[in-house]
Amino acid sequence: MGKVWSLRGRLTAVILVPLLLVAALVGVWQLKNARQTATDVFDKSLLAAALAVANDVAISGGDALSPRTGDILSDTSGGRVFYHVYAPDGVIVAGYATPPVGIPPPNEEASAPNYFEATYLGRPVHGVRLQNRTQIDGFTGVFTTTVWQEASVRAAFVRDLLLRSLLAIAGLILAVAIIVWFGVRLGLRPLIDLETAIASRNSDELSPIQRAVPDEVGGIVATLNRLFGQVTRSMAAQSEFISNAAHQLKNPIAGVLSLAEAVKASPDWDASQKRSADLLEAARETANLSQKLLFLERAKAISPEAVMQSVDMDKAFRAWQDELSRTSEAGPSVTFQSTAPLGSMNGDETMIHEALRNLVDNALRHGGPELTEVHVSADRGPREMVIAVSDNGVGLTTEQILEARERFRPVAATSGSGLGVSIAEAVAYAHNGTLEFLPRDRGLKVELRLSLGDS
Repeated sequence: MGKVWSLRGRLTAVILVPLLLVAALVGVWQLKNARQTATDVFDKSLLAAALAVANDVAISGGDALSPRTGDILSDTSGGRVFYHVYAPDGVIVAGYATPPVGIPPPNEEASAPNYFEATYLGRPVHGVRLQNRTQIDGFTGVFTTTVWQEASVRAAFVRDLLLRSLLAIAGLILAVAIIVWFGVRLGLRPLIDLETAIASRNSDELSPIQRAVPDEVGGIVATLNRLFGQVTRSMAAQSEFISNAAHQLKNPIAGVLSLAEAVKASPDWDASQKRSADLLEAARETANLSQKLLFLERAKAISPEAVMQSVDMDKAFRAWQDELSRTSEAGPSVTFQSTAPLGSMNGDETMIHEALRNLVDNALRHGGPELTEVHVSADRGPREMVIAVSDNGVGLTTEQILEARERFRPVAATSGSGLGVSIAEAVAYAHNGTLEFLPRDRGLKVELRLSLGDS
């Protein structure tokens, strides 16, 4: 099995990974936004500088710039600004003599500013060209004002703006990560306390967990408490069963040993034969009791896989009829009848057979001298299969029915283990069904009801 992340690691990853993706998208958006912001800021600054230069040149005739315009040119958006002004005939009126390389040549008069990328003294620059009609020293025409600035200034501005944004995002993510880490740790504290409570349980301490837990794990705790209850009841039942079984087997085994010693000490052949017959009968009764004990345990522990096996009930019922039917002049008859077809159901065929065999055996053992017939019927309902065993014997009172449901307690002083009803009840329970006793005017009817489930 591969390594599984801790719940804390999973929650942290689930929260932080989307945040990192969002941060990456925000970073890309912020880079684009920073570039656009820088372009807008620098374009407006250059345009303001160009307008100031054009205004000062018109006023002074190109002789001087005002101090305010000089301040603009010396530090616009963090970097020096260069300029020159050309007359309509191409003569420079003011500014730097060496223009940038790559500026589009002036065309006809344009009222809108023209932004451009060019090279100045080997370095890339960004600038604006502004054309306006004015009069300088009596000469009227379209004068061209060009203002430019090194592109590195704008790149530095973009980097600074982006860096500050990324630092803010990184700080926010770091703060969220710290909050998430300790928040998850704090939030998982009830689970850690729950783990401690579960770890304290052992085979001697399976009491329910009573501590308060978050709603998200309330179902788990409820399931654990049910499991603890089931295990506790199962262990108690098993302990009781072992105690009762040991007690029930003690006398038969002692009887077998006594009879074996009596056979060994027989004075003659006839006595030995008689005592051997008694020993054989005692051994059979002990073996029958042991077999029923094993069947009871198997019925109580029928696996879900066995219960989900498909059983052809028509075929099974015919097989049970062939085994259990009997007609004798000296004893009661066992007859079978079923509604056709019974179809199929999910269940454990062997254990259903054993439950039916025990019910028939009980009817024959406890029907009394008036018993003449035991009738077995099977009927398929919409939700359950009903197998009924009826007899016309002495029947049982309400108190005797309660006694019959108790283990190791035969209803009458007859031979028997007292486990037949317990086996049938365990089989019914394993198939989500019930075992019902229905007293009649004469005799008794016992119904084994088995759920059809999804069959």
